[in-house]
Amino acid sequence: MSPSKLVQLGAMTTVVADTGDFEAVRRLKPVDCTTNPTLVLKAIGLPHFGAVVEEALAWGRAQSGERAAIVGAVADRLAVSVGAQLCDLVPGRVSTEVDADLSFDTAATVAKARAVIESYAARGIGRERILIKIAATWEGIRAAEILQKDGIDCNLTLIFSLTQAVACADAKAFLISPFVGRILDWWAKATGKSYTAAEDPGVQSVAGIWRTFKAHGVSTIVMGASFRNKGEIEELAGCDRLTISPQLLDELAADTGELPRKLVVGEGEAAAWPVLDEKAFRWRMNEDAMATEKLAEGIRAFAKDLTALKALIAERL
Repeated sequence: MSPSKLVQLGAMTTVVADTGDFEAVRRLKPVDCTTNPTLVLKAIGLPHFGAVVEEALAWGRAQSGERAAIVGAVADRLAVSVGAQLCDLVPGRVSTEVDADLSFDTAATVAKARAVIESYAARGIGRERILIKIAATWEGIRAAEILQKDGIDCNLTLIFSLTQAVACADAKAFLISPFVGRILDWWAKATGKSYTAAEDPGVQSVAGIWRTFKAHGVSTIVMGASFRNKGEIEELAGCDRLTISPQLLDELAADTGELPRKLVVGEGEAAAWPVLDEKAFRWRMNEDAMATEKLAEGIRAFAKDLTALKALIAERL
């Protein structure tokens, strides 16, 4: 029997699980994992994390101070607890997200990131196992630049444009997560068209970023994210990394068809490297309605789920 497409993909691309589901990670054996408030919110409803949730709540009840601060600290503790358990399952990195409501505050993002790294260290997990996940706003990119100089590797997320990607690479970000499916959503709604996987504007965006990085010798890792279907993943075979939901990982595992490499160094068109200061970055983003709208929407969605997580914690405290 031929190897599955998941096995074939793993031979050319590092496969990352876009989930906090302990059982799915154990079953699918990805190299890395990525989490966010949405995934942590789902994870704490799983039986496996019952003890983790109760430990964080008990810790919170023993703290003194303002209730809102305690609730926030418990949310942080839960995120690290889930990440710590995932570290036991994967050989690579676990991404842990900084609060979305800090996306326009460089200093607060840096402080929260350092606190997360310290929290992992208290559990015996070194910074080399963790990626700090930050929204790719101008302020978030500046925070990543500071953190990278401190030896704290960052995953810049909610990337919808070459402008964001280049700014992250200029800041020496360890990894970027350019999105696929959300770009497709925007263009499908704007044009009323249906797209094949090869025509998919999200696929083309990530492929273009990858080719440009390779052509300019950039070391920042490109990790395609936010997939709507298996075809999008197949069109990005050969990308540095791809973060994929358990459902799509299962679909790839069940498919034994041939999976050709689609991204090859030296093949395809690469863009010129723009010079970006803050003014140029903001103007280029202003001119890109899709990137601006999807970035703002993504931050709002993560912030909403963080609020829901905190509400659940407050209720159970």
